[in-house]
Amino acid sequence: MPVPVPQQRAVPAAEASNGTDLTLLVIEDDPAGTFSVPELSAATGARVRIRAARNLTEAGRLLTDDVDCILLDLALPSGDRGADADGLATLQHVLRIAPRHAVLALTAEDDAELAAEAVRVGAQDYLFRGELDGRLLSRAIRYAVERKRADVTQHKLTESRLRAQENARLERGLLPTPLLDGSDLRFAARYRPGRSRALLGGDFYDTVRTPDGTVHAMIGDVCGHGPDEAALGVELRIAWRALTLAGLCGDELLSTLQQVLEHERESEEIFATLCTVDIAPDGRRAGLCLAGHPAPLIARQGRAAHLLPYEDGGPALGLLPRARWPRRQVELGGSWSLMMYTDGLIEGRVGNGTQRLGQDGMVAMINRQLAEGLAGEDLLDAAVTHVRELNGGELTDDVAVLLLDRDQDTARDAACHRAQNGGRGRSIPRPRPGQVSPAGAQRPPL
Repeated sequence: MPVPVPQQRAVPAAEASNGTDLTLLVIEDDPAGTFSVPELSAATGARVRIRAARNLTEAGRLLTDDVDCILLDLALPSGDRGADADGLATLQHVLRIAPRHAVLALTAEDDAELAAEAVRVGAQDYLFRGELDGRLLSRAIRYAVERKRADVTQHKLTESRLRAQENARLERGLLPTPLLDGSDLRFAARYRPGRSRALLGGDFYDTVRTPDGTVHAMIGDVCGHGPDEAALGVELRIAWRALTLAGLCGDELLSTLQQVLEHERESEEIFATLCTVDIAPDGRRAGLCLAGHPAPLIARQGRAAHLLPYEDGGPALGLLPRARWPRRQVELGGSWSLMMYTDGLIEGRVGNGTQRLGQDGMVAMINRQLAEGLAGEDLLDAAVTHVRELNGGELTDDVAVLLLDRDQDTARDAACHRAQNGGRGRSIPRPRPGQVSPAGAQRPPL
């Protein structure tokens, strides 16, 4: 049954100001009929613009972003497959060409099943021709528009949630898994990206044990803390691990990493600081290389924590094309804790002024926490928490902290165990980032 298209009525400006303008696209095949929507504008309290389309081709031309709602006659057209089948096929076509628009299905009173099926297919609501009046239609339009908006919002939220979950899985997979099987050292780390709702920032770290028993540790910081910097940090970390396992160390390793940085960075202004430590198999000495990075902190049993020497450090990666990074030998001793960190830990503010915590403030803070008996994970948690409290809230820069512990008595027991088992080393389960290995449950060295 054809439904004549209601003609647009001139609405005074005072009346139009009572509500928001609405544009209705009516799709039916007899715009010259006698049926009209009585007082639609008065019922909506808004200026109503009506566009008429005799067929889907005209509807496609008239469908623009300013259309608020589409009123589709399901009787358009009827073919040899039956009116119901054609009506739903027409509706599905409209839904394909107008995915962001609200759609009202119009049908006869005896087609309740078809009307319900139209909603199931995707229409926001349905109306019966015989019951149609201005007030009912205006309410249906408002309802359909708001329901479509809610559907679109929910769809966007679902897409955003899925993207966030996918990004979280990706970023979690890119976080390092320390390779310390057979080592007597205990490992703990904390990582807080400066970006909100992110798992990765421009800071990066890693720890591996090579077949000769040497434990290599690294921590670095790409300038900036956005997604591009996070991606570059991951590339540098993976490159460092590959080069370390291939036997490179010191200046040769850092020179190669600089080549990686120069090829992968987006601009020549991007640089990265780096600190590498290679700890001898006996755990008593280490080689230290600094590339524009803060020096690590070491605490030995019975002595206050202090910074390792930093005078022989080289420039940050990416600043000088033919730079060199000397490797300095450091004596560690029998029992010790070595903390490596990025500048996010020391550049937080102290109070409301401009004063920064700095390295001296960090050393004093760590010494107080060590005096309280903190070690391993507890020490890192306390340090990061206290820095945030001093800053008066969340830190804006990325923060990465890595802690390696060695207990001389534990190392001696492990050596005896290896001797009793034919030289086979003890396997330390790989901790997740931010977690200490089960070996950390033993007594701390400090």
